[in-house]
Order: sequence, then structure tokens, then C-alpha cells
Amino acid sequence: MKQYLTHARVVLDDQVLEDAAVLVDEGLIRAINPEQVSGATEINLAGQWLMPGMVDLHCDAIEKEAEPRSRVLFPQDFACLNIDRRNAAAGITTPYHAMSFAHAEWGVRNNDTAADLVRAVKRFKANELVDNRIHVRYEITDITAMPYILTLLDEGGVDLLSIMDHTPGQGQFKHLETYVAYMMGNHGSSREAAEQIAEEKRRARETADERVLAVMAKARELGVPTASHDDDDPLRVATMKELGATMSEFPINLDTARAAHEAGLATILGAPNVMRGGSQSGNMRAFEAIAAGVCDCLCADYAPATMLAAVASLVQRDGLALHDAARLVTLGPARAAGLTDRGEIAVGKRADLISVAHPGGQAAVSGTWVAGRQVFAANYPA
Repeated sequence: MKQYLTHARVVLDDQVLEDAAVLVDEGLIRAINPEQVSGATEINLAGQWLMPGMVDLHCDAIEKEAEPRSRVLFPQDFACLNIDRRNAAAGITTPYHAMSFAHAEWGVRNNDTAADLVRAVKRFKANELVDNRIHVRYEITDITAMPYILTLLDEGGVDLLSIMDHTPGQGQFKHLETYVAYMMGNHGSSREAAEQIAEEKRRARETADERVLAVMAKARELGVPTASHDDDDPLRVATMKELGATMSEFPINLDTARAAHEAGLATILGAPNVMRGGSQSGNMRAFEAIAAGVCDCLCADYAPATMLAAVASLVQRDGLALHDAARLVTLGPARAAGLTDRGEIAVGKRADLISVAHPGGQAAVSGTWVAGRQVFAANYPA
């Protein structure tokens, strides 16, 4: 259906067009401010923002849909349905569902369960509202996970691969007590069990290099983009780049983020960090990297709704231009993932679009279009 979205603040890559219009037909953006339009359904956006649909390279919210409480598993088809709806309402038209393979963490991160959930998302594609993709997170201290990940790569079930090292004593968990508290709080482990897992991770780390080489080689062979995770110093960035990584997720300090950016790795930080004004784990504030020009992308991390909230915060609180803030959740991640058909409002690109209202002063998605099909609508009071 041909649609004519009018009277919008159209957010382009490099500017915002006031009181502008976009013509959509056959799933593509056909024109911006066309001189003549016929046979199209007009949708008057009455001054709302019109942005590209957001691209989220890392969000593990699907795990909470599948396991809402520790050791409480819901049917996986039910989880797929609900995370799909959540992303449509959040304006995320291309989500990469981040799924961890960490066998010691009972539940959705158990290798068998995680592999089943990857396949469930792929099965759901025939019914999806948004373009659901898979981001497999390989915990290098889990010796048992590698065969699962290699199989999923061969099946075509992986759209993005990241390498994680959560060995206590470095990275995200600089202290054993931080890791123990995480396992007890997030996975219902006893202190004794958490300390035992930590020790097992330390031992498994000694043999991890060979596994990392094998998994990264397979991803390169298949053309799957790869990322490093929780980089904590420039040396680790250099090592991961040499292995073929093209992205650096959640660098924990500014020096590391700058090293990743200078090495040509797309740097990815958390939208919740931006919205809240700081990191939950005491690492770098995402805005420090944005202000320094070394942040390329924001991701939802664990909360899809924070993507748009982060854009609004950057504009309203931090004074960033709207098009610059929007690029962090649209064109930046699209380019990082090698998606050349989306991420910007430009003629010939996919008509992945969102309209944004401001009920009560809060930015909120009022409409979502995926390849020209409207998949979400909310009628906020004028």
C-alpha cells in the first residue's frame, strides 16, 4: 500500500526537516517531500518525529520472556511472540536477540535451552512483526558451549557473534564478590555454588584461546560479523581486532573506547546507561564516549524501551542534535552490522520507520512500519 506520511519532523542522517513528508510504496522509501503524489493514503503526523526504525545489536530481554524468574521457564514460542510485540512497540525494527551460552547458569542460558531458543526465533520469522535476528554470545570459559555454537553457525542460525570473558578478576567482574553477587541475584545460586563456578571459570580460562580461534574462524568463513565484549584495555581491543572482531561492546573505560574507535571497531554502549546517566556496574558513563566522539552505537542491553528514551535524553538533557542522537540507534548500528538497506530515511532504503509523539513530555513511539507495513500504532491524545 502506498502511504504518504505528512507534516512530520523528518530525521535524516545529517539534519532534521521541519514539516516534511515521506512517500512509501512497495516496502521502500520512494520520495522525500515529493512535488506530486497520487493514489496514496495520507497519514498526518501533526509535527511528530519521523525517524528510521531502530537497529538494536544487543538486547537479552528475550531471556526474561523465556525465563521471567530464576528457574521458571515459559514456552519458547510464547517468548518469541511477546518479545516481537515489545520491540514493535519500542520502535526497534531490527532487533538482535542476545542469547548467552553459559552452561553453568541454569535456565535459559543452559546450552540446550539457549540453542532451542535460537531455533525458536528462526521458526517464528514467518509470523514476526519486526526483523528478528540472533546475536549469539559465547562465554569462552564454557568448554561445553563451543559445539553448540559451531552447529548453529553451520545451520545459518547466527547473525552476530560476540566473545565474552566473564572470568572473575577482570572485565565486568573485577572482584570475586561482584561475580558471586551477580550469580546469587540473577540466577538464584547459593554462595557456595557461585564460588565453585567462579573457580571453574578461572581454570577453563587457561585453555580458552584455542576455542576462541576456532569459533572466530568459523564466523569469518561464514561472513558472520563478530564483536568483543566488555573490553577493559587497548591490548584486548588489539587482540580481538586481530582475530577479526569488527565491534567492541561495552568498553569499560574511555581509553579502551578510544582505542576501539581508532582501530576501526564500531563501539557499542548501553542505552540504559545513557538514560540513567551512568553505568549500573560503575564503569564509564556512555555520554563520556559520545561527547568524545568514540561511540558509534547504542543498544538496548536488557530494556528495549530505553533506545528511544536514550535519544530523547541526549537531546533534552545533554544538548545533542536530534539527528546525531538518532544516528546512534539507527544508521550507526546498521552500518556496524553490514546492513546497507536500512538505518536512514533516504530514497531507495527499506521503509523501516517510526513516528514519535511526546505524551506528557516523554518520547513515545506512536507508529512503527517495517518494510512499509504498519505493525504498531498508539493513538496518544493530541
